[in-house]
Amino acid sequence: MIRRILLTCLFFLALIHRPFAQYIAEVLEYRPAPGQHINALPWGVPASAQSLPGGVNGSLSLGAFGGYVVFRFATPVVNHPHNPYGVDFTIFGNPLPGLSEPGIVSVMKDENENGLPDDTWYELAGSDHWFSCTRRDFSVSYYNPGGNTATDVPWTDKDGGSGFIHANAMHTQPYYPLADSFPSIHPVEYLLTGTRISGGIDLSNPAMVMSLPRAFGYADNRPRGTAPYTIPDNPYTREVENAGGDAFDIGWAIDASGNYADLDKIHFVRVQTGMLAGMGWLGEISTEITGAVAVAPDSSIGGMTEMVVIKDIPPRLDTTQLQLEAYAFSMGRLMPAADIAWATNMEEATVSADGLLTVSASGNLEIQAALAGNPDVFATASTVVELPAKVMGAPGIAAVKVYPNPATRHVFIDGLAGMRVQFFNSNGMLQLEISVQDKHKGIDISGLKPGLYLLRAVYGRQSHSFKLVKH
Repeated sequence: MIRRILLTCLFFLALIHRPFAQYIAEVLEYRPAPGQHINALPWGVPASAQSLPGGVNGSLSLGAFGGYVVFRFATPVVNHPHNPYGVDFTIFGNPLPGLSEPGIVSVMKDENENGLPDDTWYELAGSDHWFSCTRRDFSVSYYNPGGNTATDVPWTDKDGGSGFIHANAMHTQPYYPLADSFPSIHPVEYLLTGTRISGGIDLSNPAMVMSLPRAFGYADNRPRGTAPYTIPDNPYTREVENAGGDAFDIGWAIDASGNYADLDKIHFVRVQTGMLAGMGWLGEISTEITGAVAVAPDSSIGGMTEMVVIKDIPPRLDTTQLQLEAYAFSMGRLMPAADIAWATNMEEATVSADGLLTVSASGNLEIQAALAGNPDVFATASTVVELPAKVMGAPGIAAVKVYPNPATRHVFIDGLAGMRVQFFNSNGMLQLEISVQDKHKGIDISGLKPGLYLLRAVYGRQSHSFKLVKH
């Protein structure tokens, strides 16, 4: 009898000390972009947003680029130093292996203490945030095509680009949010703004369309693991070890200038579809959310927290040069001064210290970028090099000349009219891109900071690179 009482007491004590699972408590706003799941159960109606609180098995689609949801937990999420891997909460979606639909995550602290998400949003900068192809404050306007069945939804972006969210035979309802379900969305057109990443879509095999997962820092990016869902995965490794899903550290929060904000806690979370792209017969990229849970402190759980990330390269390469980009991170925060050591598996392929890949032969190419001084921290990328015949030594591009060098306000490029000229800084980030139609007209570089730049002149499939000093 005494033994039974003791066991009962121990059982209840264990329950008391077991970390309480803090799931989403309330969805405060749901504003989807058009998409194949919008206006239909179970993913794209207002009731779908109410499936998120209390667990991780809800169903909510955010539609195409810019669609978002705002939610809060029951209590503020603290940026606790003893959380496993330093992460503070996990968001679950429905990605499949090789099929990621990345969502940008932002957080807000209730600084005015009014209980409303009306303060400053801070983006949690993921692995792709620092790439030259990433667009901050990107905006897209969607236009209602009308009708009672699925019709392509037109869009235009802030750069003058345009396209469609294409309808498909699997989802036959209208894709533009309906006024009776979403009265806050204008029935004719509306604008959505956010950070846009390029992602890694591979359409080369129509039967096996792929959207490759990002390294870390995006929702609907990694498959779910197993319960308990309060024990997060290490976001800096590829394996699904515990709960799976996508773990986030409040320490990744940056302000509008790109500086780390060092928030001690947050009250609100926003998830927003981060890509504007289609996947062929699979439809548009649209972030899906099934729930989220806060992480409890547990300093006994740890692992590798440094990583190197390489920007996606084309699955097939038909040029002799390609500007690569790679960044090193510690605890998910950028290491701007870190040195990257490059290596390849081909003698005919070299990578300069500033990341310029030069190849002179076709073949299966594998590239490695490692953290200098710690070769155990590395990333790899692969491509099939298929150089056109006689691409080396092709007439014209080799005759391009750049002057003056060093330059102060203008630089002149003699060679071929119709060239595309790119300026990369010493970190491999694209700073300026311009099309040269008149070889006698100088390019204004007064907006570039003083320093060393890699200038890349591209003409058709040919390219040539120069080092340029800006005073």
